[in-house]
Amino acid sequence: MSTDNLQSFSHFISRYLPGKIQKISVNAGSTCPNRDGSKGTGGCIYCNNASFSPAYTAKCRDIVAQIEEGKRFFSRKYPDMRYLAYFQSYTSTNAPVSDVIGMIDQAMAIEKVEGVIIGTRPDCMPDELLMQLKERAAGHFVMIEYGAESANNKTLDLINRCHSWEETADAVRRTADAGIPVGLHIILGLPGETREDMMQTIDSINRLPVDVIKCHQLQIIAGTRLAKEIGEKKWHIEDFTPESYADLCCDILERLRPGIAVERFVSQAPDGLLIHPRWGLKNYQFMDLLRKKINERR
Repeated sequence: MSTDNLQSFSHFISRYLPGKIQKISVNAGSTCPNRDGSKGTGGCIYCNNASFSPAYTAKCRDIVAQIEEGKRFFSRKYPDMRYLAYFQSYTSTNAPVSDVIGMIDQAMAIEKVEGVIIGTRPDCMPDELLMQLKERAAGHFVMIEYGAESANNKTLDLINRCHSWEETADAVRRTADAGIPVGLHIILGLPGETREDMMQTIDSINRLPVDVIKCHQLQIIAGTRLAKEIGEKKWHIEDFTPESYADLCCDILERLRPGIAVERFVSQAPDGLLIHPRWGLKNYQFMDLLRKKINERR
């Protein structure tokens, strides 16, 4: 078994941008179609945006101010660092095209910002926006990261995504056709999903022109509908241990098409919000465990 795909996002980026590159998270102030009523209400059942947004984005300040604060933080240790503005919170393209492009142009105009990574949903990438991003990709790095979560439409309905896998596949193909690198985000261990369901999601990803995947274990976060419904025993979720989750990650690496980079396998919500699983492991400790499992399979 090879570790070529393991933690290779930096190698993927190096194809486009040499040297040290750091992502700076940006809150564009957007919401989501399954929150604002255009497709649904309540948002995804597992989502509490505070669990993954840095504190400096919390007040939805000016784009430039957020990026400059992020630059100050990282430049203390790495004065020569260059940056990618990561539009992360909620659905960054859930706004008029002119507004989205205006924010992206602001970010790209900042010194040492080499480009953008745009986190969004597959149903929020109109062709007009995609073509304008293609124009900007001629002079800057541009990547789109779509929240897919699962290829199982039954699961997507259950978690209130309000989009289908077919919409994900269409957005990925249109983005790749525009010459823009594509990332997909998936969650492992969603309610009702079996291991084979998760493997079928990997198979579905393999058939698409995807460059990067980002995975993490399902986390039960305080203040979410999922936390309430798990407490009421409405759903069964797989209770991963670090060892069993590392075994699943090994299975994924064995199944994943060569050439797709894996940015991460785990995420860690803030301690004050995280209900489960509380593994007590830092990310590097989990990666050490995963490498050990990989070596055992050779």
